[in-house]
Amino acid sequence: MFTVKAFTFSPISENTYLLYNEEREALLIDPGCYFETEREELQSFIATHNLQLRLLLNTHCHLDHVFGTKWVHDTYGLLLHIHPEEEQVLAFASSSGLMWNLPFDCYNAALRYFKAGDRFRLGHDELEVIEAPGHSPGHVCFYCAAQDFVIGGDVLFRESIGRTDLPGGDFQTLIRSIQTKLFVLPDKTVVYSGHGPSTTIGHEKRHNPFLQ
Repeated sequence: MFTVKAFTFSPISENTYLLYNEEREALLIDPGCYFETEREELQSFIATHNLQLRLLLNTHCHLDHVFGTKWVHDTYGLLLHIHPEEEQVLAFASSSGLMWNLPFDCYNAALRYFKAGDRFRLGHDELEVIEAPGHSPGHVCFYCAAQDFVIGGDVLFRESIGRTDLPGGDFQTLIRSIQTKLFVLPDKTVVYSGHGPSTTIGHEKRHNPFLQ
């Protein structure tokens, strides 16, 4: 069974997710640690809990979700797994950092690609890749059916949705992704979002003003 540990990092308050099981195997999603103290906090948690970090995944590659990818690669020797459509977004991340006055060294090692329906496993636990573009061209969510949760990135927030005014974003595509990829999940499914508090699919069906 996965334990989901959330960290809120960077001046943009991005949620980084560390998932680990009883065998102390772990995977990291969207490492947004920008400051040295944030990297130390993440590293300390991993060490204190005797975790073996096995996988580095990203829902998408906007700058706030990749601040820590190079550090994770350098520290733990992991290659970054992304959707192929996000490679162009990753390539622009450093320039975005300069535009936002948040310079950083971006990940520049080899990439591993995934597609809809692919599964990442740690022991008996697994996450399924759900393609959900609209906020960015290759945005995905990671769904754990056995535990009724989804790591949603910046697709769906509590009573809100991801912005679509960034390059590669499209409002209608995002709405369609939510309605056809996320709202088909059970209402009790917990959505761990890329910013802000978690929510559930049922709550968003009833209360999200963008989806009524």
